[in-house]
Amino acid sequence: MHIIDRRLNPRGKSLVNRQRFLRRARDTVRGAVRDSLTSRKIREIESEGEVSIKTGGINEPTFRRDSHSGNRDHVLPGNRVFRTGDRIKRPPGGSGGGGDEAGTGEGEDEFRFVLSREEFLDLFLEDLELPDLAKRRLTGSDSFDIRRAGYTTSGSPSSLSVPRTMRNAMSRRLALRRPTTAEIEELEKEIARLEAKPRPTEKDRATLDALRERLAVLNRRRTLISYIDPIDLRYRRFEQERRPISQAVIFCLMDVSGSMNEHMKELAKIFFILLYLFVTRCYRHVEIVFIRHTDSAQEVDEETFFYSTETGGTRVSSALEEMLAVVKDRYSPLDWNIYLAQASDGDNFTRDNPQTTALMRNEILPIVQYAAYLEVSNPPSGGVTGEERATNLWQAYSEIGDAGGKFAMRRVHSRKDIYPVFRDLFSRRGVTARTS
Repeated sequence: MHIIDRRLNPRGKSLVNRQRFLRRARDTVRGAVRDSLTSRKIREIESEGEVSIKTGGINEPTFRRDSHSGNRDHVLPGNRVFRTGDRIKRPPGGSGGGGDEAGTGEGEDEFRFVLSREEFLDLFLEDLELPDLAKRRLTGSDSFDIRRAGYTTSGSPSSLSVPRTMRNAMSRRLALRRPTTAEIEELEKEIARLEAKPRPTEKDRATLDALRERLAVLNRRRTLISYIDPIDLRYRRFEQERRPISQAVIFCLMDVSGSMNEHMKELAKIFFILLYLFVTRCYRHVEIVFIRHTDSAQEVDEETFFYSTETGGTRVSSALEEMLAVVKDRYSPLDWNIYLAQASDGDNFTRDNPQTTALMRNEILPIVQYAAYLEVSNPPSGGVTGEERATNLWQAYSEIGDAGGKFAMRRVHSRKDIYPVFRDLFSRRGVTARTS
C-alpha cells in the first residue's frame, strides 16, 4: 500500500523541508543561536530572531557522473563571439563566485533565516534541567481568584443586585409612563366627590363618565406595566482570574566598580541571558530584578545595569541587603521561586567579607531556590591558564560550600567558557529536583 500526503504546508511554507534542514544542520544552527545572544536584550530574548550560518555547514552529499569517463554530447546555442573549435579562456582568479580561493577575504556566503521562539529555546537549552522545581504552595498548578465583572441578566437569587434592579425598573416605568399611585388616588377622589353630589347636573354626569373611563384606562395600563419585570433583574457577575503559582523572580547582582571592564560585563550579560531563558522555560511567569553595586547598591533598569558607568570601591553586602529589601517588599518566598545570579571580578572590602558571608548563608540561601556566583576576569595573557589567585569574595564564599546543593561558584575568562560553565551549573547530572 502506498500513502501520499497531499496536505498543504501551513502558510505555503515547506514545513517538512524546514524540519529536515534543522535536524541536519542542528549543531551549526545551535552555535549561531548562541552567538546571537550578545546583541539582544534579556527581556527580548524570547522573541523570534534571525540567525546566519555558513553555507559550508549545510552542504548535502549528492551523486554525480564522473567527468573523466564516458561519452557526452553537448548542444550549445550559437552566438556572435565564438565559433566551432574556438578555445575559451579560463576566467581570471577572483572573478568567480564564493570559495576559499575566490579573491581575498573569507569568500564564503552566509545563509540567513528566522527561528521561531520555540525553535530558538529548544536549540539553545536542550539537555538541561532547572534545579529545585518544587513550588512553595501548589506544585505545577494554577489557582484562581474571584473578582467582580459587572452585571448579568441571570444568576442565583443570592447574587441579585437590588439597587441595580430597582434602578432599571424605575427607568422602564418612566419610559412607558406607568400610572403612579398618586394619580390613581387623585382620580378616585374626584369621582367620589362627583358621586356624592345630591343633584348632579348633566355636565357632572358627563364628567363622571369620562373620569370613570379614564380610571379604567389607567388601571388597565398599570396592570400591563408591572412594577418590576424580569427584564429589570440584574445579578452581580463574578469571574475567575488566573493567578499563576508557577512564578519565579531572578535577581541579577553585578559589581559595576571601576575594576569591572566592558569584557567582564559582557560575560555577565551572557550568563544572565542564559539563566533568564532557562528559567522562563520552566515557569509560566518570570520577573527579573537588576541590582548594581559599588560600595552602595540600588535597583536599576537593564540599560543602566549594563551600560552606565560608576566609580568607587566594592562592598558586596550592600547588594545582598538591597535584594533582601526588594524580596520583603514585592516577592514573598511563600509565593515566588527566587533565583540569584551574581557576577563580580572578586573584589570586596576585606572587612566586608564576614557580613557578606553571613547574609548569604543565613538570609539569602534559606529563601532562594538556587544561587550562582560567577567570577569574571580577563583572558590570561598568552592564552595559558595557570593557577588562579583566590580573590577576596571567592575566599569568603568558599566558606559557605554548596549549602545543600543550593549554591555554586564558577570562574570564566572568555565567551567560550560561559556555556560550559552554565551546563556545569544546571546539567541533569549535577541537579536533583525536589518534589515537596
